Amino acid sequence: MILLVVLLMSVASCAQVWAQGQHRPFPREDFATRTPMVHDPVMAYEDSTYYLFSTGYGIQQMTSADRKSWTVSQQPVMTVIPRWTRDSVPGFNHHVWAPDVIRWHDRWWLAYSCSTFGKNTSAIGLLSTPSLRWHLWSDEGCIIASREGRDNWNAIDPNFVIDADDQPWLVWGSFWDGIQIARLDTTMHLKDAPRTIARRYDPAFKNPKPNPTSKYAGTNAIEAPFVFCHDGWYYLFVSWDYCCQGAKSSYRVAVGRSRSVDGPYLDSKGVDMRYGGGNLFFEGDKKEFEAAGHCAVYHIDGQDIFLCHGYSIARNGASILIQRPLTWTPDGWPRIN
Repeated sequence: MILLVVLLMSVASCAQVWAQGQHRPFPREDFATRTPMVHDPVMAYEDSTYYLFSTGYGIQQMTSADRKSWTVSQQPVMTVIPRWTRDSVPGFNHHVWAPDVIRWHDRWWLAYSCSTFGKNTSAIGLLSTPSLRWHLWSDEGCIIASREGRDNWNAIDPNFVIDADDQPWLVWGSFWDGIQIARLDTTMHLKDAPRTIARRYDPAFKNPKPNPTSKYAGTNAIEAPFVFCHDGWYYLFVSWDYCCQGAKSSYRVAVGRSRSVDGPYLDSKGVDMRYGGGNLFFEGDKKEFEAAGHCAVYHIDGQDIFLCHGYSIARNGASILIQRPLTWTPDGWPRIN
């Protein structure tokens, strides 16, 4: 089925952003902006245009010619939400979380998350298109779903990875037993059973901090994986702690690396991320941003780029786009310039 892009809400009604449980108005003047409000941003580049996709009604999208000035589209990616999503996830409606996008075998693939806050009855859906400029996406169904009481992981926050052998993988996860990985087939659907590659804490750790956002999700506060390949290493970026509380958020980014896409991922001290390892990589500076997370990393125009959302102190905790050049230490660890 082709999802035709039509307008979900009029400009006059003033678009709104819902960030996984929090509601903030989207100011009218931000339809063309240098500091766009986003949550869970990912980026793509085609025909001299940058495309930014993020959490929102039907998936928020915006474009830029230079990654400095962004035009927020008045139309979401999806205006026809597939019926299967509501059948699979009771309570889900139009607020689509945490997309990821990749070009593979002459087609763009976009994964997205369907869930309700703090629950792990969730699903990851799939769209595809030959070109981003067409604004027409085909519904490719469900990649994977999780169910409360059946699965000890949460099918949200997808990230596509293509390994050195051109094999596609999906990395995903939020709380429960942490970050999961599985191979995909040539239609970008699951080929293997998932397995855990990162947790916030060692399972034997007895005193994690209480979860301030959900009694269901537990204290394994890790989510939003993104894998980036550099110089023969796979780097797993994850978000630790808690998003979606505005200025009270404690989100921050950690990283580990592996020679194999499916791990094990170790930090600079050799601690496996399955047992709580990870180097703290990026966090709020308490001056401009209270907290920051749900990142992506790209190699574009000859440079490596780190982006994420940060909870702006000046904007009373609203989440806005952060972009930073990313460089590498002599021993091969990423750093923000």
